[in-house]
Amino acid sequence: MKTIYQTTVNATGGRDGQVASEDGVLTLDVRVPQEMGGPAGGFTNPEQLFAAGYAACFDSALNLVARQQKLKINSSVSATVGLQMADPTSFNLAVSLAVRIEGVEQATAQELLAKAHATCPYSKAIRNNVEVSLTLIDELQHHA
Repeated sequence: MKTIYQTTVNATGGRDGQVASEDGVLTLDVRVPQEMGGPAGGFTNPEQLFAAGYAACFDSALNLVARQQKLKINSSVSATVGLQMADPTSFNLAVSLAVRIEGVEQATAQELLAKAHATCPYSKAIRNNVEVSLTLIDELQHHA
């Protein structure tokens, strides 16, 4: 398989450290979330970073499958990533994607959602390992 892009991000200090990309574009302080006993403030954490990457990648996959079908859509993806304690020494992730697709009928939107989930590299990477729930947000839910 041909690699078309790769990047490297260095982490130091784990959940109480910093992440920085090799090109310097991404440099963030990482802290344990306040809900887990960490400090309040403007810090990120691994779950937020994963959610951001997954949401962006999934929206890209969604638009790709729409273009392949010659459909014009407007979309957005909200990714919620939860850290679960499986047992005292083991953790799991759970993901919920709330997807808004405008410009097509609901049945078509549902098909695009399924195809995007089959196409997205993040979805493929965690398939059968991380619980992922997909929700198509219709306009009534969106405006409520």
